Amino acid sequence: MITLNDIKNAKNRLQGIINQTSLTYAPILSKELNSDIFLKKENLQLTGSFKLRGAFNRIATLNEEKRNKGVVAASAGNHAQGLAYAAEHFKCEATIFMPEATPLTKVSGVKSYGANVVLHGENFDEAYVAAKEFSKENDIEFIHPFADDEVIAGQGSIGLEILDQLDDLDEIIVPIGGGGLIAGIAIAAKAVKPSIKITGVVATGARAMKESYEAHLPIDSLSVKTIADGIAVRDVTPKMLELILENVDEIVEVNDNEIANAILFLLEKHKLVVEGAGAVATAAIMHNKVDIESSKVCAIVSGGNIDVTMLSLIIEKGLVKSQRKLNLVVTLMDKPGALMHLTDIFTECGTNIVQIDYDRNSVKLEFGEAHVTIALETKGEEHQKLIREHLKQNGYRFKQI
Repeated sequence: MITLNDIKNAKNRLQGIINQTSLTYAPILSKELNSDIFLKKENLQLTGSFKLRGAFNRIATLNEEKRNKGVVAASAGNHAQGLAYAAEHFKCEATIFMPEATPLTKVSGVKSYGANVVLHGENFDEAYVAAKEFSKENDIEFIHPFADDEVIAGQGSIGLEILDQLDDLDEIIVPIGGGGLIAGIAIAAKAVKPSIKITGVVATGARAMKESYEAHLPIDSLSVKTIADGIAVRDVTPKMLELILENVDEIVEVNDNEIANAILFLLEKHKLVVEGAGAVATAAIMHNKVDIESSKVCAIVSGGNIDVTMLSLIIEKGLVKSQRKLNLVVTLMDKPGALMHLTDIFTECGTNIVQIDYDRNSVKLEFGEAHVTIALETKGEEHQKLIREHLKQNGYRFKQI
């Protein structure tokens, strides 16, 4: 059983090692939702996520003999970086099994701290099985990313920090993958303030913990698929479900589009680089998955280790969705001056061309025609409507993509 005293001891061990991350007011969200919303910025933690807390606390409690043998773990990325950092601090060898599709930024981060990386399996659970076998065969301590009392106690230090920073909170909203973060925060926060509400958030593509919570028994998923790779956990650990049932008041879910919206919102409005898992609590608030009106709420921004390719894709989709970018395929006659006439129309509409491709060889074209695929920088719905009307008035066939 994990107690408040265990979490306080973990917090003491972490003094001078981790950053006490800031808890800051989110004015735009607060105004829109008639509540006081604060962000706990664990994406600004050393190694880029909260996972350092639990990993460091776990290695700190190992005896010297076990440390000298080294440690092994499985991780989708953030636990790996936290453990690698802690292992380097204690001068012990670390071997981390990670899914083959783990973003390069996370793999590189682990290696930068001197840990050995083994890429194995399609998801965390397959990497986990391989890591456990390696641990048994080599008699090396296995450090579980969430189902471990010392790891949970380390994550719980966030709960104590939050209430030290803002003691009149009504609710804390927390991402859920395996459950270590929310279990630790809930145990700590409810021990200090029993009336506080703890809400968990899963991704729709990895909703095993939500289904298990509602059924009061472990229900594993057949597969997981979400841009929130940090919480893409397929199977539910009975121990973690028990802790969550005891301490968590509600679990909601957000889909990938909602997560992407939150990532873009945090980037644009709060200048925060946040990974998918780190954005789910904010996504739940933005998309009204939680009833927080007239409440004082903290959303955990749990990590910032997002792959730049994924971030670029999210920005692109966000620009299109917010009608700041318009992608068109225009059909025109393949003759001198035709393209110039088309671009003159865009000039008249006051739009900037950011990308253009000219195709005269497509089998879908009639003889003497060409396709122009063009990306335009636009200023919203009315501006895009103006552009489409001008194209129609000039006799162009086009489709929006």
